[in-house]
Amino acid sequence: MAAPLSDAVVVDVLRRVDRLLTPLATRLGRPPALPRDQRDSWWADQVSRVAAGVSATPRFAGKLADLLPLQNTVGTAVQSLVVLGVAGEHDVTAPAERVSLLARVLLDRELPASRVEPLLAGGKGTYVQGTLGPREERTGVRGAGRTLWRAARLLSRIDDALDARPKGRLAARALSNLPVVGVVGGYLAEREGLRRAAARAADLLEGAVSP
Repeated sequence: MAAPLSDAVVVDVLRRVDRLLTPLATRLGRPPALPRDQRDSWWADQVSRVAAGVSATPRFAGKLADLLPLQNTVGTAVQSLVVLGVAGEHDVTAPAERVSLLARVLLDRELPASRVEPLLAGGKGTYVQGTLGPREERTGVRGAGRTLWRAARLLSRIDDALDARPKGRLAARALSNLPVVGVVGGYLAEREGLRRAAARAADLLEGAVSP
C-alpha cells in the first residue's frame, strides 16, 4: 500500500492546477446579465455539457480506460475548471482559498486555507513555461484543450487520491465499463459528477456544508 499523500504534495499539485485553470475559467465566463442565483448552476449545467464530453472521451475504450491513469485525471481536471469557475462567482481570489476548495471538493480532504498558505509560500516561483506552456497556446479552443491536458498530467501525480472526486450515478458508471458505448455512460456519469462538484463547491462557499 502506498504511503498517504502529504499535504505538501497535494498543495503543490493543486496550486499548479489552480494556476493553469483559473485564467481559463475567467476566459470562459458566463452571460454577464445572468442573475446571481443562477450563476453557480450555469457552471454546473452549461459548461458541463461541453466539459463532460471531454472528460468522458477516454471511456471510448471502455473498461480499458480504468487501466490507464486517464479517466480520473481528465475528469478531475474538468471538474477543477468548474469548481474554480464557481469560486470566481463567489469572489474567491486568494490562491490558498481556491486550493483549499479544490482539495475539499475533489479529494474530500480537509485542508483549510490556513494550512495551505505556508505551503504555497514555500513553492513560489516554480511555475515555469514547461508546465504552463507558451502563453499563445493557452488561448482558443485548442489552447483550452491543451490546458486541460496539462492539468490532467499534473493530477496524475496524485491519482490515488482522485477516486474521492464527485461521481455520477451507478447505472451510468456501469454502462461506462462497456467498450464503445461506454462513452455514452461516461458522458452521463461525468456530467452528473460535474454538477455535483459545482453544487458542493457552492454549498461550501455559502457555508451550507460544515468544514
